[in-house]
Amino acid sequence: MSGSTKVDKDRLAAVEAAIAADIEAEHYDGAALSVHVGGECVLHSVQGYRHRASEATLDDDAVFITFSSGKQMTVISVLQSIERGLLHLHTPVAEVIPEFGANGKAKINLSHLLTHTSGVVSMPPPMAPEGFGDLQAFVDVICATLPESRPGERVRYSIMPAHAVMAEMVRRLDGGTRPFRQIVKEDIFEPLGMHDTALGLPDDLRPRFCPVVVVDRSPGLLDPAMLEGFNEILTPEMEMPAGGYVSTINDFARFAEMLRNGGELDGARIISPATIDLVSRNYTGEKPNDIWDYAVETRGWPVFPANLGLGFFLRGEGIHPTPFGSLASPRTFGGVGAGSTTFFIDPEKQLSYAFLSTGLLEETRSTERHQRLADLVHAAVIG
Repeated sequence: MSGSTKVDKDRLAAVEAAIAADIEAEHYDGAALSVHVGGECVLHSVQGYRHRASEATLDDDAVFITFSSGKQMTVISVLQSIERGLLHLHTPVAEVIPEFGANGKAKINLSHLLTHTSGVVSMPPPMAPEGFGDLQAFVDVICATLPESRPGERVRYSIMPAHAVMAEMVRRLDGGTRPFRQIVKEDIFEPLGMHDTALGLPDDLRPRFCPVVVVDRSPGLLDPAMLEGFNEILTPEMEMPAGGYVSTINDFARFAEMLRNGGELDGARIISPATIDLVSRNYTGEKPNDIWDYAVETRGWPVFPANLGLGFFLRGEGIHPTPFGSLASPRTFGGVGAGSTTFFIDPEKQLSYAFLSTGLLEETRSTERHQRLADLVHAAVIG
């Protein structure tokens, strides 16, 4: 920890107490949290159940599906391709995947996909759930779709399609011989020592896997049955670059720490500081994220800016729901996944935060849970 940074241990203890109370009240089933400040771990907490119904407790080496918090792992692979000179931010997708240009999508470029402004379909297309994990088959279906809007016209969060397309761009430019799951393993996870992280669920990790159970089945953005269906479709060969990564709390924290530390950890340089600075700026201005329209109507949420960088969510300015906490600095950036997971980096505090949980919440309620816990952590950083 830097000499000028201090944390209040009593306030950090309040974070653990809040999580314990949530689990006791059965708001969710278990949680693993790792917080680093200035490179030092100041809080590591694992509580509750891996699977409440069978009374299986949550262990430190439990393997979670990260859902959309894994999108940023795909984004890092895309950014590596940019740094290698294989892509640039205004590369038309159809230049790499010619068939993508069909049906009015020829003007969509990489930056549109990274900022969720491409107009490509936001929800998964109609196909058998097992097809979601077949990258080439999934991209073939996306290529045949019509756009929902013109590139740059609006922000609408892409649940699965955009990141599948970007992963396929990386795979083709890599030479087309390595599956995308091998690319992220060899170029990101192995250098970072993230040995319990993968795209798909390898057989050796399955005994430690936390089954997906949706506790809060309130109507919302995602179908609980679809989410629980991941228990069946997660296989070693599955390639779903938007939501099919698995990880442990220790590995997840290493990924966040790499980003906090300017793209390098323990001598492994994954990405450059200049790239991290570039992607953690707001590129969507005051435009709202249309995916939250339902929350404005059903939960009384305000309409607020999407605050999207290049592949990362930002805290931004103003008073509005944010999984990174209202007390976070505006340039705080990270990811969030389906009622369960989040990570963020607050560059002003030199803080990284990694959270994985079992027993999924409806998306807006999960965001509010993250916001509350994150603010407890931010309030503990007093230096």
